[in-house]
Amino acid sequence: MRTLRLLAALLTLLAAGLTLAPAPGAAQQGQQQWFVPGQQQQPQQRPPVQQQQQRPGAPAPGAQAPAQQRPQAAPQGQVAGPQEPGAPRLPPIARGEPPPAALIGVVGLPEVFEASVAARGVRQTVQERLQRLNDEAQREQGAWREAQQQLANQRATLTADQLRDRERELQERITNGQRILRERNATIQQAGQRSLGEVERTALYVIGQVAESRNLNIVLNRGAVVLAVDAMDITAAVVEQLNRALPAVEVEPEPGAAPAATAQPQRPAPAAQQRPAAQPPAQQRPAQPPQRN
Repeated sequence: MRTLRLLAALLTLLAAGLTLAPAPGAAQQGQQQWFVPGQQQQPQQRPPVQQQQQRPGAPAPGAQAPAQQRPQAAPQGQVAGPQEPGAPRLPPIARGEPPPAALIGVVGLPEVFEASVAARGVRQTVQERLQRLNDEAQREQGAWREAQQQLANQRATLTADQLRDRERELQERITNGQRILRERNATIQQAGQRSLGEVERTALYVIGQVAESRNLNIVLNRGAVVLAVDAMDITAAVVEQLNRALPAVEVEPEPGAAPAATAQPQRPAPAAQQRPAAQPPAQQRPAQPPQRN
């Protein structure tokens, strides 16, 4: 009787195990396996690990790159040069002292040359010479027209050869006259440019002098500055010093022309050299006769 009860319990357990066992497909989907009594359990198969594709010549993960392939870092204070093959290498430079702090001034160069007394004198001299040259050119042109009119009146009395010679002579005269006028115009312009160049050179020295007097190390042209305070503008100081240093500039005279006297401004003589004006002699009084006692 006891044996029969054991057999019945064993059959009940077997029936329960067959009922709880899932289907083979369901066990694979859930990645779980149930223990079934009386069956040999198969080892679980793992999916194959996909190996990472390595580039040809690339180092393995975790391995350090070869020393020759590492970019060399530039030393402190230097700039690395180009890395292309065959590119030049920059030699090292010794570290120097940093530049001083910028102290900036502003100057209006057109205003300086416009207010320069010497530059005004040069421009006036050039304009006067060009005006005289223009007057001479008009007189020459009038003489050429008069010669052409005379030649036209003499056309009937001259032979063909004589007329051709007269026309050739007149044409050479006009050509030479025009060439001389052009050369004189260029000479006057060049002389004026040389004199203005002297004003410009002096102005640069004056700008440096004014900048040094105000401890400036940078001076910018006002035309290149968008905004600046009035205290940074040194144009008035430059104009004043330039007119004192260079009040006049002589313009080279034309070749063959009498040199014109350059108007020199009257400078006050030093106080030590100024002498008092001579006073007129006192009027002599007639001698008084001696008084009698």
